[in-house]
Amino acid sequence: MKPPHSGTIDLDRFLPYRLSVLTNLVSGAIADAYQQRFGLSIPEWRVLAVLARYPGLSAAEVAGRTRMDAVAVSRAVARLLAAGRLRRTTSRDDRRRSVLTVSAAGAAVYREVAPIALGYERELLAALQPDDRAALERVLGLLTARAQSLAEAVDAGPPPPPQPKRGRGAGR
Repeated sequence: MKPPHSGTIDLDRFLPYRLSVLTNLVSGAIADAYQQRFGLSIPEWRVLAVLARYPGLSAAEVAGRTRMDAVAVSRAVARLLAAGRLRRTTSRDDRRRSVLTVSAAGAAVYREVAPIALGYERELLAALQPDDRAALERVLGLLTARAQSLAEAVDAGPPPPPQPKRGRGAGR
């Protein structure tokens, strides 16, 4: 195999790509169970799972918590509302804000899917020794914090250009 050209990404070693593939494998395996049984998409399950854990979020807050695209969250919320799996109400504190909660029908779906997801996680992690699991938790925490920091830096934009020095000899 030829080494990649300078500036070419070796996808087999590129962490973002590898994490994306792993995420898709894991999500896809669990999704098969809930898609066939309940007709849920992956974004719908993620929204349902987040709201089961953190009720009363807005759609924008769900998007922020999951780092999912706001349009994907909006579509998932619309489908879950139409299926009667979520309820939307107006916030008591801010009448302009809609909050989402899992309905009884959504909670019933969650109670059936959660054990499947947890079982898959158990099986996946069974490949690791306890020390490896602890290391994985530590590394995931570090990478998540660093990625968050980098994302915030990008969101903030480039730093302002340096100001010219003032004082003696400035402008001469």
